[in-house]
Amino acid sequence: MPVIACAISLRVSVTGDPIAGKKILLELPDIGAVEKLPLGENLSYVKERDYFRSALNVLRRQGLHFSRGFECCVRGQIPINAGTSSSSALVVAWTDFLTKISDERPDQSPEEIAELAHRAEVVEFSEPGGMMDQYSSALGGVICLEFAPSVRVQRFNTHLGNFVLGDSGQPKDTKRILTRVKHGVIDILRQLQDSDAGFSLARANKEEMAELKNKLTSGKHDLLTGTWRNYHITLAAREILQCNNMDRARFGQLLNQHQAILRDTLKISTAKIDGMVDAALSAGALGAKINGSGGGGCMFAYAPDNPDEVAAAIERSGGKSFVVQVDEGVRTEAAGGDGAGR
Repeated sequence: MPVIACAISLRVSVTGDPIAGKKILLELPDIGAVEKLPLGENLSYVKERDYFRSALNVLRRQGLHFSRGFECCVRGQIPINAGTSSSSALVVAWTDFLTKISDERPDQSPEEIAELAHRAEVVEFSEPGGMMDQYSSALGGVICLEFAPSVRVQRFNTHLGNFVLGDSGQPKDTKRILTRVKHGVIDILRQLQDSDAGFSLARANKEEMAELKNKLTSGKHDLLTGTWRNYHITLAAREILQCNNMDRARFGQLLNQHQAILRDTLKISTAKIDGMVDAALSAGALGAKINGSGGGGCMFAYAPDNPDEVAAAIERSGGKSFVVQVDEGVRTEAAGGDGAGR
């Protein structure tokens, strides 16, 4: 199904300088860790989601070579394991960095970087995630992604103004929730298409969705109906974003409708995040919803004109707030000598 997403002004940076030897030394001060990656061979994974090694492996399979070592430092501003795509931002920045320090130095487009990062983050580890995070981090701005019959990107030029990101501090279980919701919907669709090969969630109308109550359990029908309603909210949002003078109030209402489905039907919100959403709306936000796969992590509020008041309300409700705007995607900020920076 199509999805609308945007890159925000919290970033991950990778900087590096060449060193002797065929190795990459990684300093990770945000988590107090150091890693050493040997070059010139396929790397075995030593931990779950071993993204630094997987990106190297993916790029090697693409024909890139690394004949010199680098000493790198990775820093980030994005809340970790909180539904704000910190891992995707990291993998996109790291993948783009590696292409720049490879012997070939190919001129990869943002779309190509997104595809490579998706392979390194999702495909390599058979994860249930999609492509939205990698494309948003690589391309930047506000985009609508469609995936059938192939990936298609629509960019919006509308100025949205300020958002407030609120971190609940609650860890989330991305794999479990994505498996329950995403794979659950896929299994339901397969069940329906076994009896009706022409069934399409995108083409189904309200009456057809109601009739499915006779074919599905209550839980499965709720899951499918929630997904169908979210699809139509996405279509409505796309229409708004295509307008030169977008209706900000209506856009906020759609965020609230989306949150109600995520909370009441798909059940991926939490009591604390619900409280943060209510606090943001009471402080004047036009709309607010949980972000990411859910079950914890972050919410965000649309507050184009009063972000400071909304941020303070989120803080009072127990969250950590960040005033953010839509930002560009992966970029090179500085390069000196043979080094590279993101």
